[in-house]
Amino acid sequence: MRKSIDQINERIRDGNARVVTAEEMPKIVAELGEDGALKEVDVVTTGTFGAMCSSGAFLNFGHAEPPIRMERIWLNDVEAYGGLAAVDAYIGATQQSETRGEEYGGAHVIEDLVAGKAVSLRAISKGTDCYPRRTITTELLLEHLNQAIMCNPRNAYQRYNAAVNTTDRTLHTYMGTLLPSSGNVTFSGAGLLNPISNDPKLRLIGSGVPIFLCGAPGMVVGEGTQHSSAGGFSTLMVTGDLKQMSQDFLRAATMTGYGVTLYVGLGVPLPVIDKEVVRATAVRDEDISVDLIDYGIPSRNRPALRKVTYAELRSGSINLNGEEIRTSSLSSFRRARQVAETLKDWIKAGKMELSLPTRSIDPKRVVRPMHETVKTPRVLDIMDRNIVSIGEEEEIRTAALKLLKGETNHLPVVNSEGRLVGIVTTFDISKAVANPGKANLVRDIMKKKVITTTPDESVDVAVRKLEQHNISALPVVDGNNHVVAILTAINLGKLFGRWLK
Repeated sequence: MRKSIDQINERIRDGNARVVTAEEMPKIVAELGEDGALKEVDVVTTGTFGAMCSSGAFLNFGHAEPPIRMERIWLNDVEAYGGLAAVDAYIGATQQSETRGEEYGGAHVIEDLVAGKAVSLRAISKGTDCYPRRTITTELLLEHLNQAIMCNPRNAYQRYNAAVNTTDRTLHTYMGTLLPSSGNVTFSGAGLLNPISNDPKLRLIGSGVPIFLCGAPGMVVGEGTQHSSAGGFSTLMVTGDLKQMSQDFLRAATMTGYGVTLYVGLGVPLPVIDKEVVRATAVRDEDISVDLIDYGIPSRNRPALRKVTYAELRSGSINLNGEEIRTSSLSSFRRARQVAETLKDWIKAGKMELSLPTRSIDPKRVVRPMHETVKTPRVLDIMDRNIVSIGEEEEIRTAALKLLKGETNHLPVVNSEGRLVGIVTTFDISKAVANPGKANLVRDIMKKKVITTTPDESVDVAVRKLEQHNISALPVVDGNNHVVAILTAINLGKLFGRWLK
């Protein structure tokens, strides 16, 4: 048995279509079987509501008198891209305010417009014969714009890896705040409600397919940026009319220490045309697995610690190395359910008909990393190999003499096997000299928690360590924790000096 899209749309128009959410579908298939579910169900609605950074809107302001060709544009002090035409702009969700930083950004401007609030427009231009005006400042409501078209390059990820942090300090990431020593696990996505999880081969989702976008009718443009369906990470590029959207399904947010993002509600109705659709839409949270990624590793290829399912993640805790670690979602399953239910109501009321893709999305696409012609500098390129170190059993006086030579302000401390066990600085020596008799050996005054780097580590990562720990040097160690060099602010200064030439 197979149903055509025309048959399904006819049932929608007649008010006879059986529409269910993706959350309801597994139970229906279990009760009726695949044949029974195909006969009974016409449409399965999906939904997701989460942070979708790659979002934004095209805005047309109309011409002023005298006219201006706006070259740089700010909306509530958030810069929008003006390289489109005289009075068009694109505002990205993650662009931050020039006065308020990460407290306010493009996502907030978009939400304010949808909420009916006035937004301040400021623009400058060099002036031309046909566009003589050089500056403009005005207050605008969404209704004042000719067009306000949301166009999101990357939304509705098929799934998100879960995140954990094995380092000894708190990390602030796009996956939220990650506590040290695997103190928590964060995840995102709607699991069994997720649109692409219910159509993993992208048979039904593609260009021209109608969708629910932030409370308004929208459309799939095509594959999203970083679309990588072969690895289970498909994405969608989508569009919709901002003027029809609702604040209920569109919310600005700030990820502490990371930046601004936009929470987007998105749902796709899936026509149940054959048993393959029935099988795909019967997916459960137990069937969808993701990698648990260690975000403590500052690399594109972070290690995966284990596989976890959405059922585990949504349970509130997972087991990692014999310990129970609490989990928390960055997205809202309740709001995703509301998206799917609202879309269900639209279709049952005949407000939206379905269509198959006018152009299919490649189900085998693999995303590639950036092609870099100039490699980022490594610690190896600038580190100081003239190491001055000291043994942990040596006297403080010996350490003071080494520092007084002026060759270094930091002394890595090594044990009898030559492995790094601590570090002392001129400040540590000064304190010891000021309080004679309380300590005699280097081991008594050294800092045992040493922040280190390796020869192959990126200089950018090493600089981040210096900034985060408010220190001015990093011992460079090999795989056996032997000190092979030291990296100081002086080394970095020489590097940046070469870049500036």
